[in-house]
Amino acid sequence: MKKLKLSHVDQAGNPAMVDVSEKKITKRNAQARAIVFLGKKVLAEVKNNELITKKGPVFQTAIIAGVMGAKKTAALIPFCHPIGLEDCQINYTISDKHITLNSNVTITGKTGVEMEALTAVAIAALTVYDMCKAISNEIIIEKVTLLKKTGGKKDFHR
Repeated sequence: MKKLKLSHVDQAGNPAMVDVSEKKITKRNAQARAIVFLGKKVLAEVKNNELITKKGPVFQTAIIAGVMGAKKTAALIPFCHPIGLEDCQINYTISDKHITLNSNVTITGKTGVEMEALTAVAIAALTVYDMCKAISNEIIIEKVTLLKKTGGKKDFHR
């Protein structure tokens, strides 16, 4: 059986951060998506693409939380390199069954921003849940998905 070489384990078998000091600086971008099924009670409260609960404007708050989450990814996920994001955009669309949250994160650096893009939509989705849970417990978060990444060794498109 072939033994796997793990990227985040040192010679002694201990957890270790990947050394990116020799990597080339390139423009890197990642896009991610999360789907939040709100349920009929919550969707009935949406007016003009906005939803305001007792906690405030839901989607605008989710966007702010998502950007904050993306900026704190290295503090949340072991071995993610702390990076200074150059851009983090989050937007949403509402259908008759769910809200779709999309992130687009960019940096010029030595490591990618996939985890930051995923964290952005995950935190935004959790914020929607938190702000709407008093209306309904039928909210479902699913399909947190990396859609695209460019820059670095290889590009990825789903």
